[in-house]
Amino acid sequence: MNTLTNKQWAKLEPLISKQKFTKGGRPRADDRKTLNGILWVLKTGAQWNEMPSKYGVSMTCWRRLKQWEEDGTWERIWRRLLAELDKEEKLDWTMAFLDGSFVPAKKGVPKWD
Repeated sequence: MNTLTNKQWAKLEPLISKQKFTKGGRPRADDRKTLNGILWVLKTGAQWNEMPSKYGVSMTCWRRLKQWEEDGTWERIWRRLLAELDKEEKLDWTMAFLDGSFVPAKKGVPKWD
């Protein structure tokens, strides 16, 4: 599987949350290598423990995936890439839609008739 190119990484790096440094502790694993590991697992569908060691420790990648989900990193990346594609007129917004039919209703909320 291909890894991020320098051009791709240059676009994504500023959007990734940085570590809040405290005294002591282990140095943070390389964000680019970690992101490549996350992308490898997502693309291949493999289990985390099957991830090649060239991407670092699988548990670190899994934790970073969760951290970036919680702190909004993935949404920042998604919005930036959508904005760039829109600016380059590479998106056809007439093909976009929202579908909430998969969202279960809360208990006690009246059903739509």
